[in-house]
Amino acid sequence: MAARATSCVRALIVLLLVLCLPASPGWAQQLGLPQSAILTISTDRMFSGSAFGLRIASEIEAESAVLAAENRKIEAELTVEEKDLTRRRPTMDPTAFRALADSFDKKVQATRKAQGAKTRTLQQIGDGARVKFLQAARPVLEALMRDAGAGVILERSNVFLSANATDITDLAIARIDAAIGDGTALTDGAEE
Repeated sequence: MAARATSCVRALIVLLLVLCLPASPGWAQQLGLPQSAILTISTDRMFSGSAFGLRIASEIEAESAVLAAENRKIEAELTVEEKDLTRRRPTMDPTAFRALADSFDKKVQATRKAQGAKTRTLQQIGDGARVKFLQAARPVLEALMRDAGAGVILERSNVFLSANATDITDLAIARIDAAIGDGTALTDGAEE
């Protein structure tokens, strides 16, 4: 009985030691992770391929379509107004025409400025969402780095030459999607 108890204690000690040991290269590779001191990633592809990035792109595309339709409507209205002004020119006093033409020009400039501001706002929404995404992705990337035994993750576009085996972009996308989904909770109210 004492031999059996000693055997159980030894088995328990071995199990505890195995659980306390740092991850081995084989363990990381089973998870699809390269075992490398240096990993590479494409942050653009990571963002655009993630559920978060796809949602943001879809939202911005929808808003851009609305803005484009608005721009076409405004352009059509201004074209009609310009043609009317041109048609009336021969019958108008030059001073009166100049006043109307200047007013029309100011209207066109103000419209361009307003529509340009709307375009910039959409770009800022995209930029802000990307910053939030990268902040949310950081812990996931740090865990990937730890699991792979890496000391650094480099932007793939800045690397002259590397083995594709060091690229963790697809794995990062999968883990980030699992961690934050489409990021709705991170950006609620940010696009307003």
